[in-house]
Amino acid sequence: MQGTVLRAQSGFFWVQTEAGVLECRLRGRLKKERLATDIAVIGDTVRVVQVSPQQGVIEEVLPRRTTLARRASGSRGAWKEDVLVANVDQVVLVCACTAPDFHPRMLDRYLVITEFNALDALIVANKVDLVDGAYAHSLFATYERVGYRVIYTSAKTGLGIAELHAHLAGRMSVVTGRSGVGKSSLLNAIQPDLCLATSAVSTALNKGRHTTTVAELIPLASYAGGYVADTPGIREIGLWRISVDELDWCFREFRPFLGQCAFHNCSHRHEPDCAVRAAVECGDITAERYDSYLRLRMDEA
Repeated sequence: MQGTVLRAQSGFFWVQTEAGVLECRLRGRLKKERLATDIAVIGDTVRVVQVSPQQGVIEEVLPRRTTLARRASGSRGAWKEDVLVANVDQVVLVCACTAPDFHPRMLDRYLVITEFNALDALIVANKVDLVDGAYAHSLFATYERVGYRVIYTSAKTGLGIAELHAHLAGRMSVVTGRSGVGKSSLLNAIQPDLCLATSAVSTALNKGRHTTTVAELIPLASYAGGYVADTPGIREIGLWRISVDELDWCFREFRPFLGQCAFHNCSHRHEPDCAVRAAVECGDITAERYDSYLRLRMDEA
């Protein structure tokens, strides 16, 4: 039978099937395939053989429609793909306005990955209750300007929770962001019976403690259904298979100026008659996002 992987941990997979949720292991031949990626992750569509009322064996992992992945260290110094979730429709990028401090370059990394993989991105600015409202909007004004949807929320006061729930309904979404930004608190506010573990932010380090330790696909109890993937917090995320030649396209505001530079392979760093740098000088591209591009390009070179 066919099913969806809801949870993966230590070689066990919990798969939603027509017979209910089965605890499954991978068929031996699948584990023998030496892949530079994860064999099965949450969101994967799999074919399962039921071997007992509550257990099964995964015989096949069907091709993935989409993935959200990061770069991870592999054996012998090589890089491998660390897939966070498969077949996702939407990436919900949760940022905190404070505690921990907002880091735009981290958000830019996530956005590059969503653009490269043709995934919808929804930015959630959480903990608005801890800062002045005008300050919160100023943090994310650049992203709204280039067309990203930003929802301002507070799990504590309930601000924006209904709007966020409406954007999750009927879709397969992954909720991700740095540790401590309030991902689990927001999901608990949307669906209180989830009872996801939460924890305060370390005041000594101004970093969140990891409270979500296992990625899990959670069904939404709403008229439209849908799933959300609650993932462990990520303090650093590496780009996966995005070449420096493709990086500029992943910045939405660069696109109107691509192809207008004097050199067809312009890096937008030092070449004369660069349309992107001219756009920065006249304010069509912000200096902050341009700097993010340069830093990411340097990282990937």
